[in-house]
Amino acid sequence: MAQRRMFSKKVTDTDTFLDMPLSTQALYFHLNMHADDDGFIDNTKTIQRMIGSSDDDRKLLVAKQFIIPFENGLVVIKDWRVHNYIQGDRYHKTQYINEKSQLVVEENNMYTKRVQEVSNMDTQVRLGKDRLGKVSKDILSGSDEPDHVPYKEIVDYLNEKTGSKYRSSGSKTKSLIKARTNEGFSLDDFKTVIEKKAKEWSGTTMEKYLRPETLFGTKFEGYLNEKQSANQKQIGYGKQKHQGIVPKFLQGKV
Repeated sequence: MAQRRMFSKKVTDTDTFLDMPLSTQALYFHLNMHADDDGFIDNTKTIQRMIGSSDDDRKLLVAKQFIIPFENGLVVIKDWRVHNYIQGDRYHKTQYINEKSQLVVEENNMYTKRVQEVSNMDTQVRLGKDRLGKVSKDILSGSDEPDHVPYKEIVDYLNEKTGSKYRSSGSKTKSLIKARTNEGFSLDDFKTVIEKKAKEWSGTTMEKYLRPETLFGTKFEGYLNEKQSANQKQIGYGKQKHQGIVPKFLQGKV
């Protein structure tokens, strides 16, 4: 295995990467340093313990799509081929052939998981093994714990306040909500952001940004803590001034 590893600023200088906690960024760098020549790591837990990182850091890397998890605990660096080019005489092919066969290299050199069709036979076998009430593994978080993120409640609330028809099943929307949840934000926090921005942007040129990718993105915390501006508080007064208040000298009372 080659001993040198490279990092592309196209990945590590993005707002998405730099907005993550330093512990999460550190885990990403260490995972890259310990990956094989195809970007696979089979000892993520060991690396976490070695640098004092947590499961939340790993889950955030999955949610932000910096690493791709497999059901057996293996992970691969999504942007591995963006970071590294290893010469043929130094390259050692990964031993994880089955997992690598599940990946596709896109034109931008990023790994993505291949979409696999499940036959009726496979479905029947799976249903036979899984008992009612058993929660399947949450692939998005890379964890065996049930995924209790209230995706539907959040998106339904957004649709109610904005008159939109977004789906809670969309992978991009789910990943954004999952990322904010992993950062510690609650259902009430999501509702607060939706209410604030709906009141501020509805009926303005900003109304088109009342969508999941804007509201639930990296500016979420800023929206949550935004104070109502003086101009917003005086909107009602401004309307009254123009519509109902007439100077006294124009009324003939001066």
